[in-house]
Amino acid sequence: MSETPDSAVRTYIEHHRAVFLDDLVEWLRIPSVSAQPEHTPDVQRSADWLAAKLEETGFPTVEVWRTPGAPAVFAEWPSHDPQAPTVLVYGHHDVQPAAREDGWDSEPFEPLVRDGRLYARGAADDKGQVFFHTLGVRAHLAATGRTAPAVNLKLLIEGEEESGSPHFRALVEERAERLTADAVIVSDTGMWAEDTPTVCTGMRGLAECEIRLHGPDQDVHSGSFGGAVPNPATAVARLVAALHDEHGRVAVPGFYDGVVELTARERALFAELPFDERQWLCTAKSYAAHGEAGYTTLERVWARPTAEVNGIGGGYQGPGSKTIIPSSAMVKLSFRLVAGQDPDQVEKAVRHWIAEQVPPGVRCEIDFGSATRPCLTPLDHPALRSVVRAMGRAFEKPVRFTREGGSGPAADLQDVLGAPVLFLGISVPSDGWHAPNEKVELDLLLKGVEASAHLWGDLAEHWRHAP
Repeated sequence: MSETPDSAVRTYIEHHRAVFLDDLVEWLRIPSVSAQPEHTPDVQRSADWLAAKLEETGFPTVEVWRTPGAPAVFAEWPSHDPQAPTVLVYGHHDVQPAAREDGWDSEPFEPLVRDGRLYARGAADDKGQVFFHTLGVRAHLAATGRTAPAVNLKLLIEGEEESGSPHFRALVEERAERLTADAVIVSDTGMWAEDTPTVCTGMRGLAECEIRLHGPDQDVHSGSFGGAVPNPATAVARLVAALHDEHGRVAVPGFYDGVVELTARERALFAELPFDERQWLCTAKSYAAHGEAGYTTLERVWARPTAEVNGIGGGYQGPGSKTIIPSSAMVKLSFRLVAGQDPDQVEKAVRHWIAEQVPPGVRCEIDFGSATRPCLTPLDHPALRSVVRAMGRAFEKPVRFTREGGSGPAADLQDVLGAPVLFLGISVPSDGWHAPNEKVELDLLLKGVEASAHLWGDLAEHWRHAP
């Protein structure tokens, strides 16, 4: 009996599993920590290693793109089909700092396989999830007999994601013509749980600011001047207290303009997930859930915008008392944004609102950092359907839907290239991103290979360009 396409993919992966893992271990040994200047040569070495491996995989075009910071790797493998869609895979090859004394049970850059898990910094975030595409495309070719992928396949693997991607958007804008794509696949995310395969459909955006309020030109005696001159610390406290209304909604006028509301179907899909709020609170190290009224915890985290106080200070902080009116106070705020919100408009609304909160006699300075836009893919998008089918074939289970509450540079690709962003990731919460003993489940990693192998043919079959 001849093999089915799915069994042919699995057979190929099994036969090449050992070499694939040996290569990944070699890459994980490179401490490509973009945040630490002493590892700058290692980040370059990581990019060069990946470029060489992509050439070995079969990509006819592989380039290392320099930036003012760390290098990115670009690869391209055209399809022979003129009607094939073009797909860009995004990931990153830099990693978070790690040292044995941080609490690791083994050396973070000496990969260790134990109990079906590969432990190393970058195993899940993100080298493992980038690298599964190399074996995935080879399995796709072997199972279909093709000499080139069924789609026009591109990869962009950046080197500064763990440092905030400071040069990423400029790189995408500069190279937009080379990066043009019908869809972007992000493999820098995860699943709900090992036994619950999921596909993420969106990420929130992010805007951040620091507000500094200045009152007297110096600290002054509270007995001589208290109650008679404005106190910037009191002004900061009043501003923070006014940030939300009694229902947990952000009280900045215009903040919710354009917000794409959850549909009944999306709410139902979220509700299907086996969410244990008590366990979630344990993970959050918190004693109660809290937030905007009328929404579940998952809906608040994934699909509602937020305003959070990240830090607040002013005046005397030492032991005992110091009876002063402080000369200044500050607060740091962050805003998670959802589909439909414009970071520039949010900044304008926040600036206007803050100006109205500050009392006479208090001078205000506001600095906003660079913003990240939200991204959301409609549930009926053909590329999303392909990702779901590919995951379903790999896991042989129903695939459910999530979103990400955090933010990332994927939205820049959507914004600049005008292409929908899809997420194909196999990491699970226990993998410990950014934490000691980061690991990846090897069985899930190979499921990622399998899903990648199925995806290119499914996209080409169901999302073809008109001749």
